Amino acid sequence: MSTFAGAPSGLMFHLLARAAALMVFWLVLVGSDPIDILAGAAAVFAATLTSLRLFTPGRSRVSPVDIVRLALRFLYQSAMAAADVAWRALDPRLPLRPGFVVYPVRFPRGAARNAFAALTSLLPGTVPVADEDEQLIFHCLDIDQPVISQLAAEEAALAQALRRD
Repeated sequence: MSTFAGAPSGLMFHLLARAAALMVFWLVLVGSDPIDILAGAAAVFAATLTSLRLFTPGRSRVSPVDIVRLALRFLYQSAMAAADVAWRALDPRLPLRPGFVVYPVRFPRGAARNAFAALTSLLPGTVPVADEDEQLIFHCLDIDQPVISQLAAEEAALAQALRRD
């Protein structure tokens, strides 16, 4: 059975659920003045259509347990990165061998690849600086560190959380 403009009923449910969630988020952030609600309706409409295009249901199977593991890993990496940068700033004897590392990323361009780049920016001493074809380029404080293996571990953890192989 179909509903609005030939869309399957499951898709309509996802569309309405996303719109409702986005409108609640808008109201929490902005408030409930009538003019704000009108602006919010336009923003929610655009965001809902965009999210439907980018995050179609069924494209990947997200595991809640693996997302929690990824979040804990994220917090740990954040703390380690902060400690590493602080240590290097306070101890000038620590060697720095800045440079660039090219990593052949498996994720295609899109949300998963962007999430991978954001997550890996928290690895101690690394930051993604370019996305070229099938690879990401990272600036590193010390290229003698095992950056490639750290990136591979992060990619595997994210792929597991998103159930992508």
